[in-house]
Amino acid sequence: MNFSKILEEGEGITVEFKKSMNENGFKTVSAFSNTHGGTLFCGISDSGNIAGFDCSDEPVRTITNKIMDKMGIHPSISCFDWEGKKILRINVEKSPNPISYNGKYYKRVGSTTTGILGDELRDFFLRGSNWDGLTSEYSLDEIDEESFQRFIRRAVKKGRLVTDDTEDIFEILLRLNLLVEGKLTNAAIILFGRDPQKYFTNALVRVLRFKDEISVSDRRVTGNLFKQAEEAEEAIKTSLNVKFEIKGKLTRDEVWDYPLEAIREALINSIVHRDYFKYAIQTQIKIFDDKIWFFNPGELYGGMTIEKLKQPHPSSTRNPLIAEMFFKAGLVEVHGSGIRQMTKSLKNAGLSEPDFMEEFGGFSVYMQKNVYDKEYLKSLGLNNSQIQAVSYIQEHSSLTMSDFLRISPGINERTLRRYLADLVDKKLIIAIGEKKGRRYELS
Repeated sequence: MNFSKILEEGEGITVEFKKSMNENGFKTVSAFSNTHGGTLFCGISDSGNIAGFDCSDEPVRTITNKIMDKMGIHPSISCFDWEGKKILRINVEKSPNPISYNGKYYKRVGSTTTGILGDELRDFFLRGSNWDGLTSEYSLDEIDEESFQRFIRRAVKKGRLVTDDTEDIFEILLRLNLLVEGKLTNAAIILFGRDPQKYFTNALVRVLRFKDEISVSDRRVTGNLFKQAEEAEEAIKTSLNVKFEIKGKLTRDEVWDYPLEAIREALINSIVHRDYFKYAIQTQIKIFDDKIWFFNPGELYGGMTIEKLKQPHPSSTRNPLIAEMFFKAGLVEVHGSGIRQMTKSLKNAGLSEPDFMEEFGGFSVYMQKNVYDKEYLKSLGLNNSQIQAVSYIQEHSSLTMSDFLRISPGINERTLRRYLADLVDKKLIIAIGEKKGRRYELS
């Protein structure tokens, strides 16, 4: 130990000076245990002046016993000489469990000891715990047998679960780690429960369709997670446009605003990877005329970043039991591949790549609609000349008034300028340059 350097650097996240061992000293021991560990030096003033400490057996034994009795930990306590005076050193290791002092919990922020309160205290208690693996006194009657049997059939058909008629629900739940020491996990209830919202009020999906700034339809999809995935997809589809492309004499393809594969991937990701500890907010899908937004509470997990997310990466999930059950059911094909599959399907449909953001304490996926599709342009009330103008810009990058006059014979320039001004107002195109020589590009 280089004590000269410690004195020079002063107090910090792992160092505290105390002239005497008072109540604040014991709070600091709790804080060190709950943060990164640290060392408390008694017999030194806050400014670093050496005051000395009584290191006889009785005061040291009193401090040791109080720490053990009040906090249940065993720090390393010793004395050493400095400048002819005794210093008491209490070395505290970081504890794997929360450590309280007189019923309150403390942490270290810089060189300050402060209390852990509210939601932070809840999260602190649950650190290192997977929400879906926590157990409670749920009754086995809470399991919807029909939903569970449907899952088993799907998993067996996919070759991801082996079972036979001799196994009952109890045994299969146990084998799937959904039943631990005779108690059902949160995963068992939210995946197969009759009424999961009885326990997890906001564990649902909201599908909102914004028709304009004040007209919003709001569909709340409840039930277990498999039911939510199925019904939320249908709710999204009812808010999208679909057209049919004839392929040969006997077949036709459905063409949606967004490929359904991308919709499913984004929806399932938002359900499987959300932070269910965040109980005050729901998974949300907001559908606008020009885009769709998927939001789930909980930022990226396990050191993942948006940059890493776009590359091949190992699976890392805060809800391993939920993710594994969706995999066994065939709703997730390869762990860690969903984002790339989503991006690929959008690109194959001629749409831009999705945008990913960590915001509002959660994770967002934005998909942009092809607002230059002719059917969509018609739905906006554009006339044929305006649609021609947009199509021309798509093909040639820009449009001048001379171009517009050439492709719209019989219409005077004043009318065409009005058409272009309307497209600018609708934010479909932008005008570049002065009136003479002005050109128009996609916005």
